[in-house]
Amino acid sequence: MALSYTVLGAGGMGLRFGILLQELVGSKVDFVDNWDPQVETIKKQGGVYVSRDHENKHLVPVNIYSPEEYKGDPDVFIVFAKQMTLDDLLKRSAHFFHPEHQYVFTGMNGMGHIEKINKYFKPEHVIAGTCLIGTVLNKAGDVDFIGKSGAGSINVANQTEKPDDVTKQILAEFTKANINPHYNNNFLGTLWTKLVFNSVINTLCTMFEIQMGQFIDYKGSERLGKQLINEAFDVAERAGIKLLSTREEEWNTIHYVSSVTNPLHYPSMYQDMTKDRNTEVDYINGYIYDTGKKYDYEAKTHDFLRGLVHLAENTRKFR
Repeated sequence: MALSYTVLGAGGMGLRFGILLQELVGSKVDFVDNWDPQVETIKKQGGVYVSRDHENKHLVPVNIYSPEEYKGDPDVFIVFAKQMTLDDLLKRSAHFFHPEHQYVFTGMNGMGHIEKINKYFKPEHVIAGTCLIGTVLNKAGDVDFIGKSGAGSINVANQTEKPDDVTKQILAEFTKANINPHYNNNFLGTLWTKLVFNSVINTLCTMFEIQMGQFIDYKGSERLGKQLINEAFDVAERAGIKLLSTREEEWNTIHYVSSVTNPLHYPSMYQDMTKDRNTEVDYINGYIYDTGKKYDYEAKTHDFLRGLVHLAENTRKFR
């Protein structure tokens, strides 16, 4: 029997995971969100409009709730909130948490979410993934899956780095849902590998309002990218964290995803910026810089980019 899932944070990625599990695996899936327009719009429409690469827009029926009205008891939570809103979502959802048997999978960008989730769930029931999957929430109740069916992948690790039978079933069902999980036993290395990826792509594409393919088309993209990669790896090495890739492999991944897998994708930080939402730059570039400071190392380029993104955020009030 398939596991049951509740998605906490029905944004672009949360909808993609939940809908694929619902349609391809036959899982029972509920969605819970603390963004009122999303909940109200999907209820009014009777579901969410789904496109793939801007085509074949159609309505998919889903069950969505505010945290206060939800009373379900799923086997697994899938958490895809923004870093800034996660605390609020978890606090409002705590009444339906049963940590003795429920598991959590999270594929959020940035860092800081694991510590928040650990306040409510056992570490042995917490699984994290890092997603190389492009998805855009066009507006409330309207999502676009970027890339052909089966495009993208995720790296997955248990917090305890000891996979159990439930973890194996989650991985099997993610595979059936075309999410393409790859398991490894390096929890922090998994998270940091995607953190470094996002510190390049999310931030630079946001600053210049460009797609990933437009970034990689620039002849100087490798020099810019490797400067950020090298600083981030310097920090990780000082913190005793071994990433899943080498410095050169990290750049090769950025190049491949930007040029082949998702050249038309605008990263999530760009989507936040254009919709006048706060970005997660403090949890990405800022997190790298702040971690380095603990080891007497300054990742100055990351700190400079963090300041530039906040400057861009501030200029919106003058439009």
